Amino acid sequence: MISLCECDCETVEKTAEQYGVILPIEQTESWRKYQDTVPGRSAWKNLIIEDDGKPAGSVSFIKHSTHGYYFLRSAHGPVWFDSPDQTTEKSRIQALAKYVKENDKSIVFLRSAVSFDSDISCRVLSTVPYDTTVVIDLTGGDEQIISRMKKRGRRDVRKALRDCPAVITDDTKQVIGGSFDEYYEIMTETGNRDGFVPAPKSDYKNMIECLGYEHCRVFGARINGKLCAWSIITINKTHAVRYYAAMRTEAMRSYITDRLTFAECSELSKLGVQSFDLMGIGSDFAPSLNGLNTFKTKFSQETRSVVPERDIPIKKMFYSTLKTMKKIKNLKH
Repeated sequence: MISLCECDCETVEKTAEQYGVILPIEQTESWRKYQDTVPGRSAWKNLIIEDDGKPAGSVSFIKHSTHGYYFLRSAHGPVWFDSPDQTTEKSRIQALAKYVKENDKSIVFLRSAVSFDSDISCRVLSTVPYDTTVVIDLTGGDEQIISRMKKRGRRDVRKALRDCPAVITDDTKQVIGGSFDEYYEIMTETGNRDGFVPAPKSDYKNMIECLGYEHCRVFGARINGKLCAWSIITINKTHAVRYYAAMRTEAMRSYITDRLTFAECSELSKLGVQSFDLMGIGSDFAPSLNGLNTFKTKFSQETRSVVPERDIPIKKMFYSTLKTMKKIKNLKH
């Protein structure tokens, strides 16, 4: 029998720890505090999912308000403490959907990590989920980190260390206590170049401040004192994620991204981080991300499968209407 128990963040994190699970940063209290600062979002419930009276997983939801309707999103959740087969996972997701329907009548659908396509889930209406990523092993120090890269990764990193004039610094405390303007200018330039619209500047600043020095790092790369590239890294215990990165066009041929990425690896390793997720590459599931593959895959001999986000409709007729409206919009473009 599957049951859901509402609890606080501390209980979720302690339960996960008992089962040897490191929660994704998006399933932590720090992330909920950050999401509460984003217009149109608010922290919803934390739930422990029990199966036959034992904790089987946990999930933390953020409530989103958009275009006059509401949905719940759980990035990288539910987090399973065991390894359910498809039948078991489907039963748990159905129980979760039923719980949401009974406890919040405003919710149109759930967006969460589901490992299968079935009659209860479908591809997301918006955003670009991924099912493959690159995770760099940071154990053993700098030379061991380099040795585990692909040949072209080792070549490019060594060339960057030899020839790139960039100086890499940890700018976290500087950003927390100061301005994000210079960094956002580069993000805007990156978006114009690569074809995406950045989030509002406040989103990045609030993320850094809410996660704090324990769970976040900002690294900057400067050439002759001028900021040319930067990244935001999230950290939870021994796991880190390269969440955002931006670079000036003028610095693209200087191997600055290789220099910056390796500096991140080196510094995170010194902090005790063991794995560094570069956050998604292209695959048959997400072909629009294929442009990321050349750069990211050189830092590891292997790629790693992850459970992608899918939508689970609660108000099925409403959700069907949203899908139809999206198709019409896409045809116009």
